[in-house]
Formats: sequence, C-alpha cells, structure tokens
Amino acid sequence: MSDSSPSSGRIYTAALIVIGDEILSGRTQDKNISQVALWLGIQGIRLREVRVVPDVTEAIVEAVNTLRARNDYLFTTGGIGPTHDDITVDAIAEAVGVEVIVHPEARTILEGYYETRGGLTEARLRMARVPEGADLIPNRYTGAPGIRFENVFIMAGVPSITAGMLDALSGTLEGGAPLLSETVGCWVQESEVATLLGDTEKAHPTCQIGSYPFWREGRTGANFVVRSTDADDLAACTRALVAALETLGKPAVFGGI
Repeated sequence: MSDSSPSSGRIYTAALIVIGDEILSGRTQDKNISQVALWLGIQGIRLREVRVVPDVTEAIVEAVNTLRARNDYLFTTGGIGPTHDDITVDAIAEAVGVEVIVHPEARTILEGYYETRGGLTEARLRMARVPEGADLIPNRYTGAPGIRFENVFIMAGVPSITAGMLDALSGTLEGGAPLLSETVGCWVQESEVATLLGDTEKAHPTCQIGSYPFWREGRTGANFVVRSTDADDLAACTRALVAALETLGKPAVFGGI
C-alpha cells in the first residue's frame, strides 16, 4: 500500500497517451481510455486529458514531456511489445533523457515465462528493455512487465493486460478524495434548463454538473451528472437540482433515463 491518504482539497491529475498507428487508422478500437479513467477515479485521481499519437518517436517525446509536466501522473498504453515498431520505451527514454537498458529482473521474469514457450529470443528480450532507473509493473498474464519511470507509467496496449497492470498498481499511488457522482434524468431540452443548471452549480461550489442530452422515444431528454468529492455536498446539490426541475414542471428521474 502507499503512504497516501485523501488530502485536504488536493486534486491529483493524470493524463493518458494512447500510442499506435492502428488506433489512428481505425483498425483497432481503443478500450483503454475508459478503463484507465474508471481506475483512476477509484484511486482519487482525475484523468484530465488524453492524446492518441502514432508510432513516431518525435510525437511520443513531445506528448510525454508536455503531459508529464502538467499532471501528477502520466500513463501510456501501447508500443512495448517485441517487434521493431514497438518504440515506446526508446521514445520515453529520449523524452526523460536517459539510456535504455535491459532490466535484470525483467529479463529473469521473461526467461521463466518463455522457458516452456520456445525460449527467450532476441525479439522477446526487447520486452525487458526499460529507461535506465525505471521500476517494473507486474504483469500476471504474459510475464512482460509494465514500466514506471518517476511519474510515468508505461503499459501494454492489450486491454486485458493493461487491466492486470492497473490492478497491480491499485493502492500504490497518492491521490485525493475519490470523485462521487449522482445522476438525474429529465425529459427536457438542455436550452430550457441552462440557466437553472448554472445557478444550481454556482450555489454549490464544491460540485460540478454535467449535462448529457439524448433523443429517445421520439422526444428530447437529458441526464445530469452531479459530481463532488463531498458526499453531503453532493446530496444537497442533487436535491436542489431535482427541486428546481420540478418547479419547472419537469419531474426528475433518479439514476437517469
């Protein structure tokens, strides 16, 4: 476990870089954004921004240096496999100004994993390469570990493997109070309640209200998501929103529509 505890009012932020030409081409649909965002929320960390970049060193370097500087944590997915186009480790090492080395523990892990799977080839050994000074993130599925360098977390692109790496990191990062939420649905047009939403949020400064319109059953509606790190404030804001909607003759549906 980490030495973390919810800090007073401190908001911890993270960014995610999704790396891969296959994502940008549309051949592969990314599933890591949602699972990383949900996991971070449980850790009390807000995912503030996401970039999708190609397998191009310059693009990865620029994104890494920009996003790690303005967030507490930076996560990357993709590009740490055994093939020639898996350049994430090299690019991140360039970004942070260190050499790439074969991590001895990673080599030992891979030797054990591949002992009955054809042995540790030169290609497979690429998955033991890390920026010098990095630590490992356990991978219980394929042996090849993820990598942590300072506040940068380098993970696999395969969602199931990413999930395992996130699980291994659970409880180890410092974060603030988890973000709580309540959803209220209403058959109403956003434009009808724009002022109401703004006034309600302004009256509850620790809360944020997101509006998500939809068209269903031949009519317009919206779900309103109220978020706060304080349970009492969240409840008060939600009650106020429901009361305000009902004053307009627009009954609210708890849990959303």
